[in-house]
Amino acid sequence: MSGPTRIAIVPAFNEEACIGDVVDEIRAFDATFAIVVVDDGSADLTAAVAADHGAHVLTLPFNLGIGGAMQTGYRYAWDEGFDLAVQVDGDGQHDPRQLPAIVGPLLADEADMVVGSRFSGDGEYRSSFLRRMGIRLFARTISLVIRQKVTDTTSGFRAVNRHGIALFARDYPHDYPEVESTVMAARHGLRLLEVPVTMRERAAGRSSINAPRSVYYMVKVLLAVFVGLFRRPVAPLEER
Repeated sequence: MSGPTRIAIVPAFNEEACIGDVVDEIRAFDATFAIVVVDDGSADLTAAVAADHGAHVLTLPFNLGIGGAMQTGYRYAWDEGFDLAVQVDGDGQHDPRQLPAIVGPLLADEADMVVGSRFSGDGEYRSSFLRRMGIRLFARTISLVIRQKVTDTTSGFRAVNRHGIALFARDYPHDYPEVESTVMAARHGLRLLEVPVTMRERAAGRSSINAPRSVYYMVKVLLAVFVGLFRRPVAPLEER
């Protein structure tokens, strides 16, 4: 790839077992990507392993959660003048070989934010019953809210152009941000697009969202979405 400067933001919490492979895969696919790993207060060697593999590492003093880590990455991307940013999770689920599907619509100026959907293509994504129910509930609710059909509002495999970087560097949901950030983007007039992708199993470790937390997650995120509809939108950052 050539053209706009681009950066891969990799949020990571206690991912020493797979963060090195994630960085290597991104670089092997496209060496023009800058890579920043946001170490979200890990208690293991995540930061050291990422640095050893050549990533620029931003270390948070304590665990802020995925939203805080991503906003840190977006702020870095904004300050460093990148034109395009992709999120690649540090657990190995996102396959860098599928980055052209995520990045292509941005380069063609067909969208401002592109989300890799596990459900818009022919692939079959397996998850627990509660997760599937939550994903469907979010998709139907957010489709109504933004008046555009979406199928995978919980996907973290996504990319934004400079407009999206400016928005998310200024304001980004901090707890479970993917659903809320989709609504934020739509409210600010960003053009949203989903593209089909497949995702892999975690390379190591396990998800922190178990059955009880899945129910809590659904209730909390839906409440946050509806409360957010009554908030005055925060203006994106402006070029200096």
